[in-house]
Amino acid sequence: MTDATFTGESPKRHGSLTASDVRTKRRNASEKRFRIYGLAAIGAGLFFLVVLLSAIISNGIGAFQQTFIQVPVYLDPATLDKNGNRDPADLAKVSTFGYTPLIQTGLYQLVRDAGIETDYEDAGDMKALISASAAAKVRDWTLAHPDRIGDTVEFEILASSRVDGYLKGRVTRESIAEDRNIDAGHLDLTDALRESGALHKSFNAEFIFGSDASESRAEQAGLGVSMLGSFFMMLVVLFLALPIGVAASIYLEEFASQNKFTDFIEVNISNLAAVPSIVFGILGLAAFIQFAHLPQSAPIVGGLVLTLMTLPTIIISTRASLKAVPPSIRDAALGVGASKMQAVFHHVLPLAMPGILTGTIIGLAQALGETAPLLLIGMVGYIATNYPDGLVSGFMSPNSAMPAQIYEWAKRADPAYYERAWGGIIILLVFLLIMNVIAIVLRRKFERRW
Repeated sequence: MTDATFTGESPKRHGSLTASDVRTKRRNASEKRFRIYGLAAIGAGLFFLVVLLSAIISNGIGAFQQTFIQVPVYLDPATLDKNGNRDPADLAKVSTFGYTPLIQTGLYQLVRDAGIETDYEDAGDMKALISASAAAKVRDWTLAHPDRIGDTVEFEILASSRVDGYLKGRVTRESIAEDRNIDAGHLDLTDALRESGALHKSFNAEFIFGSDASESRAEQAGLGVSMLGSFFMMLVVLFLALPIGVAASIYLEEFASQNKFTDFIEVNISNLAAVPSIVFGILGLAAFIQFAHLPQSAPIVGGLVLTLMTLPTIIISTRASLKAVPPSIRDAALGVGASKMQAVFHHVLPLAMPGILTGTIIGLAQALGETAPLLLIGMVGYIATNYPDGLVSGFMSPNSAMPAQIYEWAKRADPAYYERAWGGIIILLVFLLIMNVIAIVLRRKFERRW
């Protein structure tokens, strides 16, 4: 051992604590670049979100407005009540074909009274301006008010989809060159009727509360009945998927022993969460329709299929919520004499409830937007034209659903259905937004801090 000798020289200094060296500058620059990349990614995401929402709103907002014509219709007794006894049975024998000439004559008289010049000399030449659904509307009103037969009644009648498209810019004079449904003379009449005030656009409540229509009556199609079909399906999913999913999660997380069997179940639950939705549709078709003989296209079948699809999502989110509860909560409950069951249901489950509710609502929102499994079980458009008669009928009667209805509209040739498909997407997004807001509110309401 030797003594250290002092040479009188101070140790060499490699840098200062206040001055950044080259490596620190590189790290700081790298951190700044990472922040810029993150902000750029967020900005790009927001930009594309704005572009998407703008496209949806601009293409779909027109579906919430429709063109109507105020047509005075003379309810001719010679046509509607030949016996003159106002017998409902006799009046019901007159089909819509008997009302169509009355409406066309009323429109022709409206044009003449307004002083509009036209080359059309026959009332039937103006039928292209009127929706094919007009006769059914006038007939239903007449059957409900038989005492008005013989009077001239002013009806607000839907204009045809071509006329509506012309006012919305969807149909132009150039695009109708090869259209056999309408010509330039009809568009001239449309402009003249709009100037006279007999033709106007207004809010279309039928789009929200109505039912689907045939190819020739795009202006009458609505989403109301399919919205009700989605509602009954979500009831089935809620009352089946929530208790089954939560019960399975509690058992696997709190009570089941770790062995090969439970490992096999957990692996399969994770795999089911990644299975394409169309596979669940094939399973529902085979199990619920072909084997169990449940009614095809019924919301109860759609709800069962979506329940199978939603269960893995609810189980995974519920187990994650249960795992997030600190073990000290369980230990404290057991330490004061609570049983395992009491510790789970009285202490752990209430603390995990915000996450469970959030996962459930997100699973329901995912199920609400599914289309492929519903198409396989026959829940397509133009199945149900009326609202269900009651609760049982709502579950068992053939119906459609919002995403399936939107898909059907997007396939049809009439451009008016394309506009309605975008409008249906707006309504579907509103429902999804409401469900996510409910999830946030419930999470905040039941949130507990420990």
